[in-house]
Amino acid sequence: MSKAHFWKMLLLVVISTVLVVGCSSKESGGEKNDGSKKGDKEMVIAVNENFISMDPHNTGDTNSNSVQSAMLEGLLGFDSEGKIIKKLAEDYSVSENALEYTFKLRQGVKFHDGEAFNAEAVKANYERIMKDDSLRLNSRGFNLITNIEIINDYEMKVTLKEPYAGMLTRFSSAKILSPKLLAEGKDKIGKNPVGTGPFKFVEWVQGDHLTVERFDDYWNKADRVKKITYKPVPENGSRVAMLKTGEAQVIYPLPSQNIKELEGNNTIKVEKIPSTIARYVSINTMKKPFNDPRVRQALNYAVSKKDFIHVVNAGFGLPLDSAIPSKTLYYKKQEVYEQNIEKAKQLLKETGYEKGFKTEIWGNTNSDTMKGMQFIQQQLKAIGVDLEIKSMEEGTLSDQIFGAKTPEEAKLQMWYVSWSAYPSDTTNATKPLFYGGSFPPNGANTAYYKNEQVDKWIEEVNKTANPEKQAEIYGDIQSTIYKDAPWIFLGVDEILAGKRTNVEGVAISPDGGIDVTNANIK
Repeated sequence: MSKAHFWKMLLLVVISTVLVVGCSSKESGGEKNDGSKKGDKEMVIAVNENFISMDPHNTGDTNSNSVQSAMLEGLLGFDSEGKIIKKLAEDYSVSENALEYTFKLRQGVKFHDGEAFNAEAVKANYERIMKDDSLRLNSRGFNLITNIEIINDYEMKVTLKEPYAGMLTRFSSAKILSPKLLAEGKDKIGKNPVGTGPFKFVEWVQGDHLTVERFDDYWNKADRVKKITYKPVPENGSRVAMLKTGEAQVIYPLPSQNIKELEGNNTIKVEKIPSTIARYVSINTMKKPFNDPRVRQALNYAVSKKDFIHVVNAGFGLPLDSAIPSKTLYYKKQEVYEQNIEKAKQLLKETGYEKGFKTEIWGNTNSDTMKGMQFIQQQLKAIGVDLEIKSMEEGTLSDQIFGAKTPEEAKLQMWYVSWSAYPSDTTNATKPLFYGGSFPPNGANTAYYKNEQVDKWIEEVNKTANPEKQAEIYGDIQSTIYKDAPWIFLGVDEILAGKRTNVEGVAISPDGGIDVTNANIK
């Protein structure tokens, strides 16, 4: 073979090899069209409300909790269906008397700041919750803890003074922070969380964005995006536009009125998920005229639940026909307050409010909330109720509602809001909302509802581990609350989310949480 022919053949081989490698790289998804390498991809998630706090032990809103879940973990957690799974605990057991919980912890886990995860770290977190009654988790089981025994670095036992049916859920909710961070105090914790999760905190610009980045030393290895930026975008149209242009890879919630246009877009997928999200108007039962249950019943009869779902939720949902949604354990259907204007007027006449009255409703600034409040305003007008709408930014609204130290200080009259609990967590779907000891600022009973019999039932049901007995008691609780009507019972959402088709590993849970544990872009 001549030298000239040899070099020609070698050149052809080199060119062919380059072409094959180049094609293989594109086909395998190793590079995006913008040239970024796999593993360096970034994701934007647009949500409808601002985040309030990054302190996992003092959080009451789903959006804040979703972001925290990217960075922080509890001993237990929840899967996409809301069922309890093991996280920082490799295994656990509960004693027969339901007083002792023993955990075996994962070894080799590190916090984002390099601190070691062990039983001492867990104990420090639990003691923080136990000792500070201003933290929301304090009143949700942790005030029942009498002892935390460290058996060794990776095994511990928690003892309660009395049985509490929802305690496993509480261990899921109590995310573990770095001991070094705990020492820096509440202000630092709420703005700069440090945990063991798949992503670590980068920055939080209030009202604009919160960014996390991949933690490469995470104990559960997987292929994940390098960075996730969460953006609060209250205006529905703006969120949809971000999804369509690719400025956001995920939006939640997806406005129902945009479903048809997005379902025809082959770069976008629409997801519909059955939920445990209850929509309602919380009524301050300690303020006149709402201290009379007949007035509250009249408000319920004035509002069409079917029209609410059709107008506000574009037909995606079901009437809220109990104090808890139907996807929740121990749910019991009640007789719905069907719209009956004459009955509503008769009830108001009986209570001396034949001509109606003036009141106000509070809510946040996102588009769906405004639409909901306007709908309620229109419906109540038919029975002579003059309803003034007051919308506030989420943080301000939270301060106004939960800043009141006593019921007498509370200025709240009516609040258009939603609440969600995991399907297995009937305790969290009832006690924080309807128990007489759960008034703000230590609970979410913003209706200031107190029924002594309901209180006794709630205390009793949380002390029994018998499922049949729990079902019976929860049935009584639901029927009594629904009759007392501390809320205007509206609907239960069908969750709608929008994603770009190249998004994988992002799951929306029945309570509206966003799980990004394995978030990636193909």
